[in-house]
Amino acid sequence: MAKADTEEQLSESYISVGLGLLVVVVVGILLYNYFTQKGNKSAEEKTSEAEKIAQEATVSAKPGSTYTVQKGDTLWSISENSFKSGYNWSDIAKANNLTSPDQIEEGQKLVIPEASPISPTATETPAGSPVAATATTGTPSESSYTVVIGDSLWNIACKTYNDCYAWTKIAQANKLVNPNLIHPGNVFSLPR
Repeated sequence: MAKADTEEQLSESYISVGLGLLVVVVVGILLYNYFTQKGNKSAEEKTSEAEKIAQEATVSAKPGSTYTVQKGDTLWSISENSFKSGYNWSDIAKANNLTSPDQIEEGQKLVIPEASPISPTATETPAGSPVAATATTGTPSESSYTVVIGDSLWNIACKTYNDCYAWTKIAQANKLVNPNLIHPGNVFSLPR
């Protein structure tokens, strides 16, 4: 009889172990489903929240308001959003006491000032300034220009075209890789 009791106990033991494993597997599946569904909802909620913030940021980037810098923003892109012209980036920089356009970072709050949109046309210069004295026609009188100490493409465009924004024409015509890097003695062709 001892042998029968031992076999019965062994059989019950296998059944208990099997049921225990079954309970562990079922609990594991339930926990897995709970956490994966919760994670999916969190990702969807985060996406929805990010879209909502982006929409609010776009709406709040109006002149006379405050704007929160988003990832990937530049002063130029904020200016385009606010004024429909990137050239107003300098107004935003002045209103926020920024000395460099690279001073913004995600989450920073910027004041968007009231200003008229700037369009890339010929600029007016104060009477008596060196730029006003040399730039009167809006087109260069020479076909080339030799860089002197203190020159920048901006200054050269102001002097030769009476349009400071024409610096891009000079950079493109001379195939400049880095328009910020020019040296005294460089000779640039001036497209007409």
